[in-house]
Amino acid sequence: DAISSEPRGHGLSIFVEHAKVQLLEPSDLNLSAYCHIYFRQTHFSIVFLMLSGSDTGIGHALAKYLDNLGFVVFAGVLNKDGPGAEELRRTCSRRLSLLQLDITNLISCCIAALCFLLFPGLWGVVNNAGVLGFPADGELLPMSTYRRCMEVNFFGAVEVSKTFLPLLRKSQGRLVNMSSMAGGIPLPRYAAYGASKAALSMFSGVMRQELSKWGIKVAAIHPSGFRTGWVLRGTGLWQRLQKELMENLPADTRQDYGEDYLLGLKDYLLHMPAYCDADLSPVLSAILHALLAKRPQGLYTPGRGAYVPLCIFCYFPLWFYDFFIGKMLSTESVPRVLRTSEAESKNL
Repeated sequence: DAISSEPRGHGLSIFVEHAKVQLLEPSDLNLSAYCHIYFRQTHFSIVFLMLSGSDTGIGHALAKYLDNLGFVVFAGVLNKDGPGAEELRRTCSRRLSLLQLDITNLISCCIAALCFLLFPGLWGVVNNAGVLGFPADGELLPMSTYRRCMEVNFFGAVEVSKTFLPLLRKSQGRLVNMSSMAGGIPLPRYAAYGASKAALSMFSGVMRQELSKWGIKVAAIHPSGFRTGWVLRGTGLWQRLQKELMENLPADTRQDYGEDYLLGLKDYLLHMPAYCDADLSPVLSAILHALLAKRPQGLYTPGRGAYVPLCIFCYFPLWFYDFFIGKMLSTESVPRVLRTSEAESKNL
């Protein structure tokens, strides 16, 4: 009784037979489409999905979304006793199970994979867990931010992928990696985050080519700005990272940029939610399509402003792209030395 076997409206059907999933692609797969799963008594009778980073943000919303569609979801959370995990327990069905999962820890990943040994029907893995670091000029970011972004956003996703790929080979399933538009185009103030997501995007592309011989399809998601957990925690995020940012700056760098410029980074962070979309449905719909479509795309760009900058970056001269991004993401903050030089030039 976990999932209804009666069709309701137009949707996408999955037939599980002899440990394989046969997909019937609908004409229009979107958020309003229903997913209908029919079972046959074979080696396994349920299609499983494993997600990482379900504590907050997109991963949290995705866990609820897939559970509501009737899937059996294993939601990886960093803290099983945290508020995000508690909300999933309270609002989701018994089909959803929580996994204590630290993607930077090999033992944690292996323990999570052991949960599926009794259920050899893992169909999809969504590498969603990630960290932003702090949006600031690349010169200002401490090396710890670069290392943390790479450790979580890239190495963690690779660790999870390598751990679960033996199960995906059996089901000829799906691997979906949550990258970012910052992983496809250079964006000011996202040197650490963008570099880690670019590495993940390239990993996804190579895996898409290499795993095709096993029948596994791989997709990368490049969403634009959405109001996720780290966006809404702007003030707390600044207070947590301000000390690390300030203490690691060399004296000459701090003097050249000036205190006003550094405090302007806080204003930029606090105003980010105003430019981000609160409706996560484009991202959720893209992930669903990547998991279930018979011929999924290798790259998805959900959200406003995700596709146009990528086209400009790919097809226009770099000077034009830099001009375009500079206008789109311009701020009033100017480093102290540049303000002084500009004032002196006007006085000449």
